Amino acid sequence: MKDEIIHPVDPTNPLTGSSCSSSEPFALQVLGDSMEPEFPDGCIVIIDTSAEVENDAYVFAKHNDEYIFRQLKINDSQYSLAALNASYDTLEIPGLEAVKGRIVQRAGARRSMHKHYL
Repeated sequence: MKDEIIHPVDPTNPLTGSSCSSSEPFALQVLGDSMEPEFPDGCIVIIDTSAEVENDAYVFAKHNDEYIFRQLKINDSQYSLAALNASYDTLEIPGLEAVKGRIVQRAGARRSMHKHYL
């Protein structure tokens, strides 16, 4: 299966998707099934670029010149991005500099789909 990438709304500003400051939270829509069942295709995630990241945090990161949404795994000095859907490979990253923000909230069509992650 091909890794699903989440693309910002405004391609002229690939980090924030808007004219907001790079330190302000922003929203993106999840495309694909790589993070199901926790983050279904089409749900909205809020990304905070100033939030601290830790092992098992859901993050927005840059991998091979593309932005991707995954769960951060830290094992000793090794860093990787894991999909929740087992059909996708775990991706190695050089370090935390690849992480551009932490997912702090999920929203969907129903209030029951709203959830905070911190």
